[in-house]
Amino acid sequence: MRAAFVMLMSAIACVGAADAQTPLERGGYLVNGILTCGNCHTPRGPGGVFLMEKQLSGGPQTWDEPTFKVKGSNITPDRETGIGTWSDADIKAALQTGHRPNGVQIASIMPYVFYKVFTPGDLDAVVAYLRSVTPVRNVVDAPAYKAALHVDSVPNGAKPMAEADLLDPVKRGFYLVTIGHCMECHSPVVNDHHDYGNLGKGEQVFRGPWGVSMSRNITSDKEKGLGAWTDAEIKRAITQGISRDDSRLKPPMAFALYATMTPEDLDAVVAYLRTVPPK
Repeated sequence: MRAAFVMLMSAIACVGAADAQTPLERGGYLVNGILTCGNCHTPRGPGGVFLMEKQLSGGPQTWDEPTFKVKGSNITPDRETGIGTWSDADIKAALQTGHRPNGVQIASIMPYVFYKVFTPGDLDAVVAYLRSVTPVRNVVDAPAYKAALHVDSVPNGAKPMAEADLLDPVKRGFYLVTIGHCMECHSPVVNDHHDYGNLGKGEQVFRGPWGVSMSRNITSDKEKGLGAWTDAEIKRAITQGISRDDSRLKPPMAFALYATMTPEDLDAVVAYLRTVPPK
């Protein structure tokens, strides 16, 4: 009983801290943390370091997939090459439906299906922050579509959550893992479709400057997943990229961005991951 009370009080304190933030501060915390927007939308310099003077002006990577070839867009407020002429409603529609103001569909590498779970306040906060970043003129190659786009359904993440839901640590963890689109990378892909029937099983291959990496099993399975890991080991993997056996994990996992998360949010993420059925 005491443990449950402490968890509840921690969750309330965390929500209270979020409420104390201005929308701009909250948006910055989300965009530069759990959302990992810079991973795809910010250029990088030597050693893969983010070029923050060009923040969110277009990513370093091009995805050449069976159905599309795209690069992370310029999402600064630049009026010619970014989203400076978009209305708040335009930005929200792009985030949650994947439609640009001109009607062109955004490639499904953008995890808009996960963003449907956003609380209205957090969605407003993200928009406020995107409005605040420095406009950067940077022309990004237009997307090329090779075939009709498909969007895989996301389990349990198709409607906005209420602020009251976030008082519960497990629900808060589900919310954070969903807007962080963790399962997009940590679920298998079969025939160009995410296999969310094996949610969290991993086995997805990523190629980049780091070489080749494969997403890990983050279900509660005690042999293949995180079931036998301690809370501290899970948090270290998320924020430092160090596995249980002290080996280094590879990108594209955005360890440095996750390291900006509050202790309460990290606790919530771990609480939710403990509930993911073993695979």
